[in-house]
Amino acid sequence: MISKPDSYPIVEEFYTLQGEGYFSGQAAYFIRIAGCDVGCPWCDTKVSWDAGRHRWVEVKKLVKNAAEFSALRVVITGGEPLMYQLDPLCTGLKDAGIQTSLETSGAYPLSGKWDWICLSPKTYKEPLPEIFRLANELKMVIANKDDLEWAVENSKKVDDKCLLYLQPEWSVFRNVSDLIVDFVKENPKWRVSLQTHKFMRIP
Repeated sequence: MISKPDSYPIVEEFYTLQGEGYFSGQAAYFIRIAGCDVGCPWCDTKVSWDAGRHRWVEVKKLVKNAAEFSALRVVITGGEPLMYQLDPLCTGLKDAGIQTSLETSGAYPLSGKWDWICLSPKTYKEPLPEIFRLANELKMVIANKDDLEWAVENSKKVDDKCLLYLQPEWSVFRNVSDLIVDFVKENPKWRVSLQTHKFMRIP
């Protein structure tokens, strides 16, 4: 875990509509933290991998930026945000009356106080066991049939109340869509998550 008092390397901050998972279609302020060693080959934010390429921003500035918009929720994403101690950032956001959501692979110990945790396990660096029971949402990216087996394996580790999502990997969307539809019809506890921001070209 990388630490620097009350500041983080930031790729970008932006106010938008969330495109994936449970909160899809809702307004949210995104804070993308730089740094990731999970290394998914299909990652669409590889610019975030090298933390050294990005500026460090203080928590008070991040909170001030988020509070300027109407969104009541901030999504902390990456990269892999749990490479950092996130307690200061969550405390600042909550003190400002803002709900906190985390998007993580779960590969690092959990820090911060969260209203919602979206866990997206990756085979390249598996989640730590303790994060499964804390996840509100399990989002599995599906690029081939083997990924469905990986999804089932991970679903056995989460709490019964955790929502289960299958999301087609964007570059092979047409190849896996039918596979996912058939799987969900046979396993109705699962839902489909689509990257609606890409379809609608929402920044």
